[in-house]
Amino acid sequence: MKLYIIGAGPGAPDLITVRGAELLAAADAIFYTDSLVSEELIERYRKPEAEVFHTAGMHLEQMVAMMADKVRQGRLVVRVHTGDPSIYGAMLEQIALLKGEGIEVEIVPGVSSAFAAAASVQAELTVPELTQTVIFTRAEGRTPVPPREKLQELAQHHCTLVLFLSATLAKKVSAALLDADWSGDTPVAVVYKATWPDEVVIRSTVATLAEDMRRYGVTKHAIILAGWALDPHIHGQGYRSKLYDRTFTHGYRKGEA
Repeated sequence: MKLYIIGAGPGAPDLITVRGAELLAAADAIFYTDSLVSEELIERYRKPEAEVFHTAGMHLEQMVAMMADKVRQGRLVVRVHTGDPSIYGAMLEQIALLKGEGIEVEIVPGVSSAFAAAASVQAELTVPELTQTVIFTRAEGRTPVPPREKLQELAQHHCTLVLFLSATLAKKVSAALLDADWSGDTPVAVVYKATWPDEVVIRSTVATLAEDMRRYGVTKHAIILAGWALDPHIHGQGYRSKLYDRTFTHGYRKGEA
């Protein structure tokens, strides 16, 4: 007995993986969070006779009990998560209960909204000689974070930050970065509903983040990208990797003298 957890990608129906689309097309029962996953994606790939269950209004035990029941009936069951299920996907708790029911799980990765947001603003998050580290995190709200993972502590690294679940906490984000000695003019990009038809991109700074997000009315479904890798003018600043430097020798090419 097995259930498949599929990463749906960030929103656009054609950004699901081939494996994910094939499983979705073969599924007899589909469970998905209708507040986060595109209905168009489900309708594009599902077979007409497949049962579809909206889970936004369900609690964990209710949802898992329904999924387990369908698996035991011999149905091919898929649980569709937004983005990639390994990042803020509440996947672990589902797997724990399913395994308790004797049901194995296979996970199909998806395109994270973090990378969709970076693509929307044409940003390379790891720019040679500028930043080589990316931290995925979120500001602390109703759900606490471990003491060593407070945003101000992480920001001390002065690398690229990708913030999930933080759209309502823009003031707190700005304060944490300023407290970590980030300059107020450090670039920030906010992408609301990356790859969806109503996607919105907000170019901002650490100092003006809360004001800019308030002006656009963005309070959810947004990724916040912060750091100098998000400078909208970075493409003209001459950053280059060693990999394609004509003087650099590696296993596939001898560098020019």
